[in-house]
Amino acid sequence: MKTESGGNRRVARAFWSHGNGQGEIREETLLEPPTGALLVDTLYSAISKGTESLVFRGGVPRSEWDRMACPFQEGRFPGPVKYGYASVGRVAGGDTLAKGTPVFALYPHQTRYILPAEAVIPLPEKVSSERAVLAANMETALNAVWDAEAARAPELCVIGGGMVGLLTGYLAQRFWGEEVWVFDPVESRAAICEKLGLRYAGAGGHPERFSLLFHASATEAGLRRALDLAAFEATIIELSWYGDREVSLPLGGAFHSQRLAIQASQVGAVAPSRRQGARHRERLAEAIGLLDDPALDVLITGESPFEDLPQVMAALASGAPETLCHRIRYSD
Repeated sequence: MKTESGGNRRVARAFWSHGNGQGEIREETLLEPPTGALLVDTLYSAISKGTESLVFRGGVPRSEWDRMACPFQEGRFPGPVKYGYASVGRVAGGDTLAKGTPVFALYPHQTRYILPAEAVIPLPEKVSSERAVLAANMETALNAVWDAEAARAPELCVIGGGMVGLLTGYLAQRFWGEEVWVFDPVESRAAICEKLGLRYAGAGGHPERFSLLFHASATEAGLRRALDLAAFEATIIELSWYGDREVSLPLGGAFHSQRLAIQASQVGAVAPSRRQGARHRERLAEAIGLLDDPALDVLITGESPFEDLPQVMAALASGAPETLCHRIRYSD
């Protein structure tokens, strides 16, 4: 890492989204961490494809500019904005953790950074730095399963086999021991589901109806599919964020006669069933601990160097249906 003349000034590089389908890498100067703070050198970060694609193209609704700001974000929507929340690094300075300690932080894509010690989570021994980039998505999935506890049923499925959908299905199976079906049109998801202990149903017809459904496709068609697959008095846990897109649903059909329920789940608030006993930090630490299974490595479908991030983000925002977690690698 480059050090400027003039004492302990260090240059860091960070990725900024312009909010118009373009981005760039900018330099900034860091000083020594103050008391109670840490200097972290980044090893890996991960792109949250759905949310970051919306940010990249400027799709965050004005009404959500404040609520959708991520921790340590700089700039404001629609952009330029430094955005991201899946960073893994090692401690390089500070007075609260030993140098070299591997940590996770909800920090944007940046080569090194300073943040309060309470904002980092040391990695457990069984969780590798490479796999720990899944932590933010695992936290979303964990909150979704907590939100669904009151509606728990043996007939359950996931519509949308992206990162959040697959992790939610994985946790439901891991916690409850129930068979979990995954509906997704991308056929390569079949092999991934098999490695995670899930049943792949594709996008075709299915004779069963489900009493608990997690919707994570971020499409109108996917949510309509959830309604079609819902059994009598079923609960649909809605995990998708649509940004500035409107969704139309056929609520004049079976929705009322079948007494269906659509319940939102969003990681910004701890699920009500656990709110008294778990703060955000405890929930994130639990999510990181759940990354102890090597089978989860199948979710990392690509890796690129940090310098390529503007081009990678543009490619992912244009589609890339085969991509699950794309990991960004930082040089030492």
